[in-house]
Amino acid sequence: MPERYGIMLGSGSADFNASAMPLTVGTAYGPPSAPLYEHDIGGQCVLALARHGDRHTIPPHAINYRANIAALGSRGVTAIVALNTVGVISAVLEPGQIGLPDQLIDYTWGRAHTFFGGGKEFAHAEFTEPFAGPLRERLLRAAVKAGVTCFDGGVYAVTQGPRLETAAEIDRLERDGADYVGMTAMPEAALAAELGIDYACLALVVNRAAGRSDRPIHDDVEIHSAAAIALAMRVVERLFSE
Repeated sequence: MPERYGIMLGSGSADFNASAMPLTVGTAYGPPSAPLYEHDIGGQCVLALARHGDRHTIPPHAINYRANIAALGSRGVTAIVALNTVGVISAVLEPGQIGLPDQLIDYTWGRAHTFFGGGKEFAHAEFTEPFAGPLRERLLRAAVKAGVTCFDGGVYAVTQGPRLETAAEIDRLERDGADYVGMTAMPEAALAAELGIDYACLALVVNRAAGRSDRPIHDDVEIHSAAAIALAMRVVERLFSE
């Protein structure tokens, strides 16, 4: 079956939807964070959803991840490209660059993290590789064709938020093997796996993690966000135009 792409927009990228028509979709888990927006890119219909809401009012711990993934799935989406803003822990990247993690560690808690329950039969979703390999490969090829340097690999540590981490917490994450730290890849990736939807994270590095820079984190974010978002958009637009 040919792919039907969805794109999950993160912090700073909701403007992607500015000129598109909204599509209101309901789910059994409540409304998603925002309407879906249909885009025609390279002849493909791509559905975009801003996970924090159109006005960036929903913090990471309060996102209705089940509704977001269910909404995309209900419209036939088979592959989701997730844009996630992250801090970089290791020396693999610098702020303003982008990467494609291949593993994650989930430190979140209290989030509705599965579609199973409520007396329904359940299954144990395969999650050895949380980010779909073939979709990652397509994104890497799209980056090459777009002339964008995109780091291949790395471990994404998913923290609860909405506060940022302490320097000691970042030291612990590094000891655990993490390269990136963010707040939104889980349970998003696991829910996509439960529905059989391919999911890959395009990590937008907007700051050095706590204790890794002499500059305040919010200053880092302000300086580097636009560059990382621009690179990511070049990659996804090339992907969708294939």
